[in-house]
Amino acid sequence: QLQLVESGGGLVQPGGSLRLSCAAPGLTMDAYDIAWFRQAPGKEREGVSCISGTGVFRAAADSVKGRFFISRDTAKNMMYLQMRGLKPEDTAVYYCAVDWEPSSGFCTVDAGHYNIWGQGIQVTVSS
Repeated sequence: QLQLVESGGGLVQPGGSLRLSCAAPGLTMDAYDIAWFRQAPGKEREGVSCISGTGVFRAAADSVKGRFFISRDTAKNMMYLQMRGLKPEDTAVYYCAVDWEPSSGFCTVDAGHYNIWGQGIQVTVSS
C-alpha cells in the first residue's frame, strides 16, 4: 500500500517557523495535485494548502494565507509546507496527500479528492 512520509514537525514557539517535508517512496508525485491537511484535537480534518500537478495553481485556507507556503520539488520527488508566524491555533497533526488522478490544472483542499496519505506528523506551537 502506497503511503507518504512526513517529517519536520515538532515544538515551536509562537511566531516561529517550521518546514514540513513529504516524501513519496514508491510513487512519483510529478503531475499530480498534492496538498497538506491538518487535524487538531477534537476538530475535523482541515485543508491547509494545495498545489496543482502543473505547479502553477495554488490554494490555501484563509487561516494560513500569507503565513504558509506549499511547494514541490519534482527532481527530488518531495513536497514541502513552509510555515511562518506560527500561532498556538496551528497546533495539529499535519498530513500530506496526493490526488492520484490526472490533474485538471487546478487543485482543491477538499480531502475527498485525495487518495494517498501520510501517517501524519505533530506540530505544536507553544511557549
